[in-house]
Amino acid sequence: MPELQSPRGMHDLLPEDEPLWRRVRDACERVARGYGYGFVETPIVEDERVFLRSVGAESDLAQKEMYLFEDRGGGRLALRPEATAAVCRAYLEHGMASRPQPVRLAYFGPMFRYDRPQAGRYRQLWQFGVECIGDASPAADAEVIEMQQALYRELGLSGLTLRINSIGTAESRRRYEQALRAHLEPHAATLSEDSRRRLATNVLRVLDSKDDAGNPAVQSAPSITDALGPGDRAHFAEVRRLLEALDIDHEIDPRIVRGLDYYAHTVWEFEPPGGGGQSTVGAGGRYDGLIELLGGPPTPGTGFATGIERIIRTLREQGIEEPCAPAPDVVMVAIGEAGAAWAMRVAAALRRAGFVVRGATPARSLRAQLRTAGHLDARYAVIAGEREAATAVVQLKPLSATGEERTLDIEGVIDALGGAIGSQPPAQSAGARAAEPSDA
Repeated sequence: MPELQSPRGMHDLLPEDEPLWRRVRDACERVARGYGYGFVETPIVEDERVFLRSVGAESDLAQKEMYLFEDRGGGRLALRPEATAAVCRAYLEHGMASRPQPVRLAYFGPMFRYDRPQAGRYRQLWQFGVECIGDASPAADAEVIEMQQALYRELGLSGLTLRINSIGTAESRRRYEQALRAHLEPHAATLSEDSRRRLATNVLRVLDSKDDAGNPAVQSAPSITDALGPGDRAHFAEVRRLLEALDIDHEIDPRIVRGLDYYAHTVWEFEPPGGGGQSTVGAGGRYDGLIELLGGPPTPGTGFATGIERIIRTLREQGIEEPCAPAPDVVMVAIGEAGAAWAMRVAAALRRAGFVVRGATPARSLRAQLRTAGHLDARYAVIAGEREAATAVVQLKPLSATGEERTLDIEGVIDALGGAIGSQPPAQSAGARAAEPSDA
């Protein structure tokens, strides 16, 4: 193993992975723009208060998972663990409340969490997400859910299950937290260490603990839907009615909660077939209290985030791959100093004409360069030696295509390659000349 490796929980994106990654990224952009969302990019680092105010200094995210550090000027910064708070900070800083509401913002970028790396969970993770800020209606929730499902459908993912719940308002949650704590405290000794701590600090998080998912006390816990007020129930009923009108199948799952106070009303998750554990592909929810926590006026918001690595993993599990980049049309082969310079000029002209051209490696022999061209499955080699440079021509040699090697000027090569793109044999062009011996 090499001495230097990528940090634990972070990984390299290799050329063979990039086509599928690009497919996902491009689909995210198409869907976002199709729903009228504009892209925003926030810094990878933020003032730590952006996240400490939103998640709470005593939360697991702040205490265990955030990368916090002091910069050389004495400021306290954090690598962003999620994007919603950062996007809301940008909304406030740039006066977006004065724009027509709601403001629809999308993002695509890396997040950082110091977590135990495992399948589907990384310390650097990429996310695509959207935020619809300034609309308190159930219709905003339903449209954001529809948009998330449209993304997965466009990517070809199948069998995903949408699970939704309502966590009501802060007042509803306070009532529920009291009932949940009263139910769990007699069983505290049976809970994991994290859940025992959360009983006092954030009891809702006990419900989504993976360690205690099978604990009878957790399974028999009261449902948050029992604590919802009339307004909460009406909001949730309207979201469900709109989803049904959109033919979006969904299941109610009272175990879906959010441990942060700024969340309200609708929350949801998309799971692949056989999902569970770390398999959730994406999740969302309404966060009507977040902007106020960041120092702004009360402002409703709703949105979702989806993990890019989770999407790609699920695509591959379902047998969906993106073909690797096509082989180059041309590999340049250069011999000698003059040949190398001429090959670069010819390659530039071919690229301007729209062909995919791999540059020459003139330090290698003619045979070695042609062998490399064959390994790359290139269709043609274009050979430039000292004599070709002196007479402003090249040798066009078919590799995977039929035909004879010919001596052509630049325009002749462009014409010949153009005729071959549609699997047609290269046509004899006005620039073609009788083959001459090559110094190469």
